[in-house]
Amino acid sequence: MTNFERSDLLRILRITARQLNGWQKAGLIAAGDRFSFFDLLQIKKVRDLRAKRVKSATIRASLLAMLQQVAGMENPLLEAGVFSVGSRVAFRTGGAALDPINGQFVMDFADNERVVEAVARVRARPMPAGQTLLDLFARGIALEEDPASAAEAIASYQKVLELDPAYAPAHINLGTLYYHQRDFPKAELHYRKAIEADSRYALAYFDLGNVLDETKRLAEAIAAYRTALQLAPTYADAHYNLALAYERAKQPRLAMRHWRAYLKLDNHGPWAVHARSQLKRLLDADPLKVIHRS
Repeated sequence: MTNFERSDLLRILRITARQLNGWQKAGLIAAGDRFSFFDLLQIKKVRDLRAKRVKSATIRASLLAMLQQVAGMENPLLEAGVFSVGSRVAFRTGGAALDPINGQFVMDFADNERVVEAVARVRARPMPAGQTLLDLFARGIALEEDPASAAEAIASYQKVLELDPAYAPAHINLGTLYYHQRDFPKAELHYRKAIEADSRYALAYFDLGNVLDETKRLAEAIAAYRTALQLAPTYADAHYNLALAYERAKQPRLAMRHWRAYLKLDNHGPWAVHARSQLKRLLDADPLKVIHRS
């Protein structure tokens, strides 16, 4: 996976060394001078929240609360959408928006509640001549946050791949953009290219599984989800989707195994109720269930 130097990060995200140091001291970002693609995404979200005047202490408290609300989630800034509601932080996960500090679901429909103002300012600037791969990739990330600029984001990622056809993060992001447009052949193509570039990319296998599921290739989808879990055994969403896939494949015992695994990772989140209901239904229908006598 690509690593970014501190100087690259400051330039791409247009932040100062003082800001970055402060966020590291506040525990929002791991200490260090080299950063992964995922670090870049996380720092970008912190930057955008701070631009909306959300305090570092509030962000930190929200992250800790989110870890308690959704068991199995390791990094809410990466695994859930995030936006500000006034001075608070809410996370978009499992089809709902949650304020983890008070445990309340919140409405998520007002454009002015989304963290996009800083992105819009970046998008309005003309692209300088001679941009590097990292510049183009950062531009794609910024454009991707606004659905209205999806075509521009796709064009930016395509330019990244002209410079480096094996740049896995660009393939993942392109695949996701095409997936949301329901262009499943193109989404599948880019997820497979991400896997070719990095065979241990669990997210690529999970995303590929979703495309295969959507296109009615159930056995292949199951194989992709299983590979994602071999690479990342605590990937809660992969357990969830695999349980659903096994149910459709008429393999209830295997479905039960993954419903149980999901509930160990997420026993209180928004989707835990459904997982618990599915597990109970399968247990009640299992003719070989063991009846414990008192």
